[in-house]
Amino acid sequence: MNISALDMFSIGIGPSSSHTVGPMRAAMKFARRHCLKQGDTATVHITLHGSLAATGVGHGTDRATLLGLVGYTPTTVTPDIDPAFGTVIPLQGEVKGPNAVVQYKLHFDPLPLPEHPNALTFMLFDADGARVSDPEVFFSIGGGFIAEADTFHEDATTTQSATIPYPFGTAAELLNHCAAHALSIPELTLANEVAIHGSEAVVFQHLDTVWETMKQCVNNGMRSEGILPGGLDVRRRAPGLKAQLLQQGSPRTDPLWAMEWVNLYALAVNEENAAGGTVVTAPTNGAAGIVPAVMHYLRDFGSRMYGKRHRDFLLTAAAIGMIIKENASISGAEVGCQGEVGSASAMAAAGLCQLLGGTPEQVEHAAEIALEHNLGLTCDPVGGLVQIPCIERNAVGAVKSINAARLSMRNMGGHRVSLDDVVRTMAATGFDMHNKYKETSTGGLAVHLGLPVSITEC
Repeated sequence: MNISALDMFSIGIGPSSSHTVGPMRAAMKFARRHCLKQGDTATVHITLHGSLAATGVGHGTDRATLLGLVGYTPTTVTPDIDPAFGTVIPLQGEVKGPNAVVQYKLHFDPLPLPEHPNALTFMLFDADGARVSDPEVFFSIGGGFIAEADTFHEDATTTQSATIPYPFGTAAELLNHCAAHALSIPELTLANEVAIHGSEAVVFQHLDTVWETMKQCVNNGMRSEGILPGGLDVRRRAPGLKAQLLQQGSPRTDPLWAMEWVNLYALAVNEENAAGGTVVTAPTNGAAGIVPAVMHYLRDFGSRMYGKRHRDFLLTAAAIGMIIKENASISGAEVGCQGEVGSASAMAAAGLCQLLGGTPEQVEHAAEIALEHNLGLTCDPVGGLVQIPCIERNAVGAVKSINAARLSMRNMGGHRVSLDDVVRTMAATGFDMHNKYKETSTGGLAVHLGLPVSITEC
């Protein structure tokens, strides 16, 4: 294991961690390497490959990449910064930011590179048009993580140099450590994180910020009305649903009252994400609503989210996310939505089970149930936008997480299928899945609704 739990929950802009946050981080790295600054006359040529080309316009990949070149970060950019989210980006032009003014040319190559379907290439040219840098290839591998061509199997945010007390790469190894040292999963994960980051204070500060950001995102989503950008005319439903729930229902009259609010929480987050707002990758932006929806369920209906217990939830969820990322993928472009909503559902189920008092074995079982019943889930965003079916899919995934946790707590014996079995199956299923079902908008709902995405020609 070489991923930090803190990397699993990063704060950034919507609508996609792999198509927005990752390319922005790649652009930032390229800009730092070549010291792009105010007054430069060089031109940057950017080529988006594979899924980044196929759905990059709808996901805002072109905008995020350009803003990363000139000094914006996933935590500082807002939807209204020029070019504003949802506006048409010309293939050639100039972009301004706090660090630089950059001339650029955009190219779209729908053919994926062999290493990963999410790739982008940067080249720098001088004022006379002569190339001054070799092509530099970056891969956006899900959840905002990036890698470069020469270090493709090493994430950019890793803990390669840290010595951790309880290394694990599989759920079996995680459970063995818990049993051998009488530790819960969050206790074990915290010990590893302290070894990586140097103190509990650093770890807790990040986890606290993540929880506060999640709560703010839910609140923003529940009060923001209007039509989501992109041309599908999808209306934001969260404010109206909240008004309905406050007016019409109560726990005394509706046995599914809590589930209605879980749906609301998830819709609120993913509508914010679709509008380019600030969300927490959990583990991705496309699946960002599931973990906070289940945490809000615990806070509002389970009487379990008191004090600092959100830390245990997030540490537990992160441990499961790390296992999935290391042995399969959290990228919809690589394995379909089973890698995004499926992973998030497993993480949320694990966190919920932990706070319900589950043993490490029950937590692992909860994650297994949730992921198992997302196997084969395709990624087919209509119009290349993270709206249909993504927003509702988060609501369904959150409810599925709750059911998985409750099923695991009621299990009186062992379970036949392990989380490791399901993770391996998910990876194999994603490998077999046709590319048209993996975030290219060339199959599934994306075409059967009559709205195939148009791939921009270079």
